[in-house]
Amino acid sequence: MIIRPLAAFAFLIMSLGASLAPETSYAAGINLIRDAEIENNIRTFATPVFQAAGLDPDAVNIYIVNDDSLNAFVAGGQNLFINTGLIMRSASANQIIGVIAHETGHIAGGHLSRLKDAHSRSSVPALLSYVLGGAATLATGRGDLGAAIVAGGAGTSMRSFLNYTRGQESAADHAALSLLDQTQQSARGFMEFMQILEDQELLSSNNQDPYVQSHPLSSERIRTIEHHVETSAYSGRETPPAYVEMQARMKAKLAAFINSSGRTLRTYKETDSSLEARYARSIAYYRKADLDHALPLIDGLLSERPTDPYFIELKGQILYENGRLQDALPYYQKASDLLPNSALIRSLLASVQLGLEDEKLIDPAIENLRFAIAKEPQSPGIWRQLAIAYGRQGKKGESSLALAEEALLNGKPDIAKYHGGLAERLFKNGSREWLQSQDILLAVVDLERRLKAGK
Repeated sequence: MIIRPLAAFAFLIMSLGASLAPETSYAAGINLIRDAEIENNIRTFATPVFQAAGLDPDAVNIYIVNDDSLNAFVAGGQNLFINTGLIMRSASANQIIGVIAHETGHIAGGHLSRLKDAHSRSSVPALLSYVLGGAATLATGRGDLGAAIVAGGAGTSMRSFLNYTRGQESAADHAALSLLDQTQQSARGFMEFMQILEDQELLSSNNQDPYVQSHPLSSERIRTIEHHVETSAYSGRETPPAYVEMQARMKAKLAAFINSSGRTLRTYKETDSSLEARYARSIAYYRKADLDHALPLIDGLLSERPTDPYFIELKGQILYENGRLQDALPYYQKASDLLPNSALIRSLLASVQLGLEDEKLIDPAIENLRFAIAKEPQSPGIWRQLAIAYGRQGKKGESSLALAEEALLNGKPDIAKYHGGLAERLFKNGSREWLQSQDILLAVVDLERRLKAGK
């Protein structure tokens, strides 16, 4: 399955090796969506919980899985995966926070020991490949793309690693309730989520959401959570208005990008003047290439929120995707100025700068890409963009280093060896670049060994 990039979403495509044949619908593919707004909102929800659990929020990676089933899981150490289905079916931000608190309980409780330490240090594609029961080969698309489609093995392989015992589930529940109290948040949303799952227990396993299958339920667990809600001093605590808006905007944005434009426009009717409804309609019309409706809607949102980086980013993307790169540039630049630590937005800005083919913009593009790589060194698409930028400056050595790094992440040792060897010859012995080439060549040997062992 290949998904083309849509507005603020960007996709990095991971294809399945020929030896793997998906055995279940769940294993047919996992799509990791990259979106700065959704990632930042989920992190905003999660940070107080992570801190209360004694975790470094910056050390916990958050990934959004494009799957409409109700699911969330942690794997490979401190990696939290949340399905779009969970976000879109949530009735409140508090429900999402409750799930995050429960999954944080698994991390803090050390319930991930089934994944070997070596895999806990793996890249996300390698981790998902391992969790899903098969090796996958990365095949990148455009250089400005930034999410992943992962195809893997049988769903039973995934569940064998992600299943928890009832004891671990109970421990994670208790941790979640404690964390919510420590952060002075209501556990009511967590209770509501668990009650939804309780109804799922009556369904056949084929119709159950994956969360039920990997997180065994019991009436005792649910009664414990209900009792906590009855007695906690924070059960009546209202969700902050900012969180309410974040959840509504995430649901609208996901619906507009994932569903058909027609369905989005039926859901968020013209008579609905709420901010999130207008947001959804602007995306739906953009996807229909109806800029006569899309641009006035996003302009209206910007007139109300002139410094909202995500509205600004969407305006830039609409212009960019319609070939108006020069018009798009200031919007991406402004979004980057407002969110200077966003590797995703900085890399998207760089793609516009490179797309304009203006020599004056190459150095700024390289600066943005180097920043993005420092934050996300395991993104092949960013390395590819960097290689293009250096190539336009005639810097063959730097370009080869970037191409070699990309090839390593793509699982292509021959290409990595070629470009690593070329860089080794071009740079002075002992220089920083030469040392990087040595690291690459050593990594090639390790990659070849792992690929051979996997055959």
